[in-house]
Amino acid sequence: MRRKDATMAALTAKRRNALPKTVFAIPAQRAYPIDTPARARSALARVAANGTPDEQAQVRRAVAKRYPDMDVTGAQAAKRKKYSNAGKAALATKRKTSG
Repeated sequence: MRRKDATMAALTAKRRNALPKTVFAIPAQRAYPIDTPARARSALARVAANGTPDEQAQVRRAVAKRYPDMDVTGAQAAKRKKYSNAGKAALATKRKTSG
């Protein structure tokens, strides 16, 4: 199922430069735009993969402030991964026994 905001417009350099500093999780660097829920989720994922611990905390705080209902802890992602891995293990077991 696709989320409504998953069809957001591409963020071109022109559009990104036109955004006010207030819609960035790290405004001083104009890093991690969070103007839409989809971009906020993307910012959380990108900073988790590439950011320093301080940047990660700053992005989580900014996203939580702007989108109070959004999970910024990563608990939902961990839960999805857990169930995804369980499904993969079940398939691997099934393939071994049917082969």
